[in-house]
Amino acid sequence: MTTSTLKQRVLAGERVIGAMILEFFVPALPQLIKVAGADFVFFDMEHTGITLETLKSMIAACRGIGLAPIVRVPATEYHFIARVLDIGAHGVMVPIVETREQAEFIVSCTRYPPLGRRGAAFGVAHDDYQGGSPAEKMAAAHSRTLVITQIETPKGVENADAIAAVANVDVLWVGHFDLTNFMGLPGQFEHPAYLAAIAKVVAAARGHGKGTGFMALDERWGKEYLERGFKMIAYGMDSQVYQRALAQGIAALKQK
Repeated sequence: MTTSTLKQRVLAGERVIGAMILEFFVPALPQLIKVAGADFVFFDMEHTGITLETLKSMIAACRGIGLAPIVRVPATEYHFIARVLDIGAHGVMVPIVETREQAEFIVSCTRYPPLGRRGAAFGVAHDDYQGGSPAEKMAAAHSRTLVITQIETPKGVENADAIAAVANVDVLWVGHFDLTNFMGLPGQFEHPAYLAAIAKVVAAARGHGKGTGFMALDERWGKEYLERGFKMIAYGMDSQVYQRALAQGIAALKQK
């Protein structure tokens, strides 16, 4: 029985839900996330102090449980993108993507020659330390690797169609806080200009058969953005989910 990869599910237009992790990099977390019903987990390198060594352990904890580990790298640089794939990530999210040229470079870092520039290392974490044909391993990596470009600036929105047109860019992900900041509308998520921008991103992705992604801080946001056409949703941030649940419990116990 063949199991579809996260990439295949996203490109088929399925709804996939996962978690965004910025704080709780502990061994039990992937299994807890999977049991909660998630399809994927994001480990964030952009806004955290996580090292590649810790990240490698977190990705290893996802192995064999049906949870796809994705890493948000801190910048559009080869050594970040290729190395997180080598330690076993099933995909990468890259922040502040603004042009077709950037998108093409990102994709090239995820593909082996002649399709790209990813360096070869086999019998390591990304192929479960197994032997076998390098050609088959490269094909499997290409089939599995999910490439997510974050649209977070007016320039990125302007070029969303060109970015979505790049082969093997799989998802356009709206970075809503940064987008409103760069638009001069910090936190104004109901502003008509912001809503028009996200609608343009969704249209660009749909026009090229690509996925759309968003991080929803709560259930209301998640449902709203699903209705707006987003199919890949990261629910909350780990620290906020924990803090909110803890606060609710403490408040209930303090009631007289």
